[in-house]
Parts: sequence; C-alpha cells; structure tokens
Amino acid sequence: MLPLFQKRRQPSTSIDAHQGNTGYAGGVWALVPVEIGKLSGRAKRVNITLPERALKELDTCAKSLGETRSGFLLRAALEFLARHRAA
Repeated sequence: MLPLFQKRRQPSTSIDAHQGNTGYAGGVWALVPVEIGKLSGRAKRVNITLPERALKELDTCAKSLGETRSGFLLRAALEFLARHRAA
C-alpha cells in the first residue's frame, strides 16, 4: 500500500524494460486499475463525527492526491489495519 500522503505515480520502470529481462521471459505484463470498493463487496454508508478543522485538512489532502474523502479514509483505515496486524 502507498503511504498515506504519497501521491500515486506511474511505475518508474516500463513494462518493456521488464519484458527484456530474461528472468521474466514468456511472461505477460499488464497494468490494471483496481477499485477496492468493487472487490470488497457492497458499500455501506456510515456516519462519523470529526472536528471541522480535521475534516478540512482531510479533504484538502484527499483532493491533492486525487481521491474522494471516502476513498482516502478507506485507504487510511486499510493501511492502519495492515500495519497493526503485522505488529
């Protein structure tokens, strides 16, 4: 998972470079966009209360990353869970 405040970017190495690697000979390469919400079942609406200042900061950060508020909160929660399950 991406760290919370890191902008998403394209891979730094092209598929062509990997295809030229003999260790990957015969492989098939593809970039596939994945919407986590479509993989995790039906969406469920929740209601939370946050301080207005925190909400504004959250929205600003989500917008700068090209995410929705819900998407940002989902990614933050999943990242938190993954980190704490491994501990």
